[in-house]
Amino acid sequence: MTITSVDRTTARPRTDDALVLDGVRAVRGGRTIWSDGSLRVPTGAIVGVIGPNGAGKTTLFQLVLGLLPAAEGRIEVLGGSPRRGDRRIGYVPQNYRSAVSDAVRARDLVTLGLAGTRFGVRRISAADRARVDEALARVGATGYAEQRMSRLSGGQQQRVAIAQAIVDDAELLLLDEPLANLDLRHQHEVVELLGALREERPVTIMVVAHDLNPLLPVLTDAVYLLDGHPHHDRIDEVVQEDLLTHLYGTPIRVVRTPQGDLFTRGG
Repeated sequence: MTITSVDRTTARPRTDDALVLDGVRAVRGGRTIWSDGSLRVPTGAIVGVIGPNGAGKTTLFQLVLGLLPAAEGRIEVLGGSPRRGDRRIGYVPQNYRSAVSDAVRARDLVTLGLAGTRFGVRRISAADRARVDEALARVGATGYAEQRMSRLSGGQQQRVAIAQAIVDDAELLLLDEPLANLDLRHQHEVVELLGALREERPVTIMVVAHDLNPLLPVLTDAVYLLDGHPHHDRIDEVVQEDLLTHLYGTPIRVVRTPQGDLFTRGG
């Protein structure tokens, strides 16, 4: 598979929005997590979802997935109201590995993403098998499709999890800390993969991230949870020392290399 990078200056292919929040308040256990959420995420963006621990990043994903209703306001996802089991949305939770049996092969996991509750109940069609093969190929996982997930490296497991999320041609991909516990090489491979998926078609990708640096080459936008409210902006407008220092409550420096690349560092 040829991996290509995303040019942040390229015009987006469509002008509609994958996600719209209008005056949304998120409540869990009777406690307001954040409020006054009004933003638009354009179709085809690769979005970093950032903020300090406990700010409500995963809560935002739960609202988008229809797992948590908004206490106030309106949410529009891919042109409609959020609903559980929306097959247009692919989701990779941070702790997905803990739910995977040691005996499950990579191919089995991707097939489950396509067949859902039908997996193991009826025969998978030839067309379904072809779609599974295509998803594995798109993420570069064909070579270990028959191996058990428990025997794969962290980077390989993450590729298979993304294949499961995109096997049904998801229009919106939600990834919760996909780079957590990966070494630098595997982080780089996963980031390149996200850029390649975005180049294939106008899928919108939202990534909860603790560290922006590995993702900066492909991010176009950011949703940041600041002072109890979610905000959206282009990534270059968010990677600013004053904003990031305020966001994380510790000094953050932004450095631009002679080649024009950005990265952040503490202190």
